[in-house]
Amino acid sequence: MRFLVVLLLALLCAAPAAADDVRLQWPLRPPPAVVHRFDAPSPNWNPGHRGVDLAGAAGQPVYAAGNATVVFAGMLAGRPVVSLAHPGGLHTSYEPVRAAVQVGQRVASSTVIGALQPGHPGCGSLACLHWGAMWGPAARADYVDPLGLLASTPIRLKPLS
Repeated sequence: MRFLVVLLLALLCAAPAAADDVRLQWPLRPPPAVVHRFDAPSPNWNPGHRGVDLAGAAGQPVYAAGNATVVFAGMLAGRPVVSLAHPGGLHTSYEPVRAAVQVGQRVASSTVIGALQPGHPGCGSLACLHWGAMWGPAARADYVDPLGLLASTPIRLKPLS
């Protein structure tokens, strides 16, 4: 009985689990114009725009949006891509970017990860960075709007209904 009382008190007094507060930085400097906004498909396998397109200049440095580990740096479907895994399960992707980093490399927020390349399809600018963000592994990822994760974006509480 005493054990159950101690266990109950321990559970009641334990600190609640906290999710990592992921707050990202802009991957281009200065903060760029948004050319094409995030458009989440519903259901997840339907067509949509799983990221944002940011206006830039060819050769412009692209920065890690947060502390991360490089999980991909190379060609994917004919385009140069860099993908980062951040603490807490967030992944970000950057394309078309000529990589300046290697797989397995740890990068700090605002580290140059590559150079923006021209030729992103559907871009209304000379060069656009497609910046994506998703929670979880690629096979069953939940895509999110990376603009909502920016440190400069104020957090607003919304009613559930």
